Amino acid sequence: MMLIDLKPEIRQALQSNAALILLLGRDKNGEVKVYPQASPEITGPHVTFFEITNYNNNFASDRAISSEIHFQMDIWTPYNTGPIAIAVNETMEGLGFHRRSARDMPYDKDAATYHKVMRFSKTHFGG
Repeated sequence: MMLIDLKPEIRQALQSNAALILLLGRDKNGEVKVYPQASPEITGPHVTFFEITNYNNNFASDRAISSEIHFQMDIWTPYNTGPIAIAVNETMEGLGFHRRSARDMPYDKDAATYHKVMRFSKTHFGG
């Protein structure tokens, strides 16, 4: 099985979520504030995400038939992370991912930002 890149699909799904559009708003380029890896935004609510692992996990006739894929979503907001976390969770579940953990990080006083980390996994079959 070839390496699967789900980042474009995830970003598109998150940026198409009506609740996230309202909660995050758009950046100066008109994009919903969802970014792979790092954000050009310094303030205001936004979501960043990255792939943690991506490996073959089921085999038949010495060939991989599925991949186990794990992603981390980071929510950054000066407000309550709850509504954004709910919308992210719904989107990821809609893509077939399962939430493995969700954790509030310490409040960053210098940046006046709340940070929530969510981790998801999925077994992806096919190419």
